[in-house]
Amino acid sequence: MSKINSHNCNLNIWYYLPDEVWDKVSKIYESMPGWIGYKNGIPYWFGYEEDDVFIEASVEPSGLSFYTQMNNNDWISWIERFKLEASKVLCFDVGEPEDGYM
Repeated sequence: MSKINSHNCNLNIWYYLPDEVWDKVSKIYESMPGWIGYKNGIPYWFGYEEDDVFIEASVEPSGLSFYTQMNNNDWISWIERFKLEASKVLCFDVGEPEDGYM
């Protein structure tokens, strides 16, 4: 069995972007594997914080922030797919600001 680890990721999807962009982000959320919906306004995939495996997202000044507990390979696969889908739908390169994505 693969080890469950915590992961954090911030993406260059900024809180001040217009509602039209955030409407598209919501659709991307729903299209991603493991989508289970919102709980108290927070989007979740695979499970909730009290579960062993989950992904949650929040909008922060540092960008769209993900926090997860899952094995490394599953997380890397999931977040890379999210970045690819978001880049296509939002029409700009989505990635981590610390990697140069602004």
